[in-house]
Amino acid sequence: MSRPSTVLVTGATTGIGRETALHLARLGHRVFATGRKADVLAEVQAEAGDLPLETFLLDVNDHASIDAAVAEVDKRTDGAGLDVLVNNAGYGNMAPMELITDEDLRAMFETNVFGLVRLCQRFLPSMRARGSGKIVNVSSVVGKVVFPLQGIYCATKHAVEALTDSLRMEVASFGVHVTLVEPGAIATEFGNTATSTVSKYESMDSPYKPAARKYLQVLDDQYKKAPGPQCIAKTVAKIVRKRRPAPRYVSPRYNRVVIWLSRWLPTRWWDGILRKVMGLDRKSLTPPRQG
Repeated sequence: MSRPSTVLVTGATTGIGRETALHLARLGHRVFATGRKADVLAEVQAEAGDLPLETFLLDVNDHASIDAAVAEVDKRTDGAGLDVLVNNAGYGNMAPMELITDEDLRAMFETNVFGLVRLCQRFLPSMRARGSGKIVNVSSVVGKVVFPLQGIYCATKHAVEALTDSLRMEVASFGVHVTLVEPGAIATEFGNTATSTVSKYESMDSPYKPAARKYLQVLDDQYKKAPGPQCIAKTVAKIVRKRRPAPRYVSPRYNRVVIWLSRWLPTRWWDGILRKVMGLDRKSLTPPRQG
């Protein structure tokens, strides 16, 4: 077995981040589980018990919080720094592009994209100087495939894909490996957040109301069947363990089928399928005649 690594996980208070932090600690890695809520981090610490897991606050949208986190890592590792940075913090605000507010649009890019870049910029220098390290960026299947009613969220994950591919090439010669994890639907609090944002638009009197209602049904069905975050935690653990991890991992693996279909079906066919599924076909959007 390879030696234990020192790993920092962002967004570790819930879902994928929390399970990943706990799973890595169970495997003997030293884990810094970070997030914005002190009370929830205390719960994570309590759940970890005697495992090698430590918590501290980190808001990826706050420069001062990032500075404090970098200083905390240096202090706790006596200057050795991180072996692995897992950029997991993110959320999905699902909405028709025509209706999404400027505030919601900017907030999603701030967390999902700009926060990730900030963390990479701050922890890369020590990895590069040491000649080793790993960065794991949690993207999504929608970083490859676009679905209607979540265009802005998809755009943030497409951005993560592009940034990660570029960064991987930029730092490879310095001994730093950069890897993407592309989850499909996972049964976590993320699904509840997505459902609540769609519900806001379903309650509006707008042309997209029938589609939002249909989308709520799709989300409910999707997340009922979805696996738990353990599958992503195991994928991240594999990356931590491997000397030379692959550039990207789709998890669960069956989501590769969706990516393959989106690439190989004619665009109009693929668009038509998704419009039908999401209630955006003409029949679904046309109100019934009265009288």
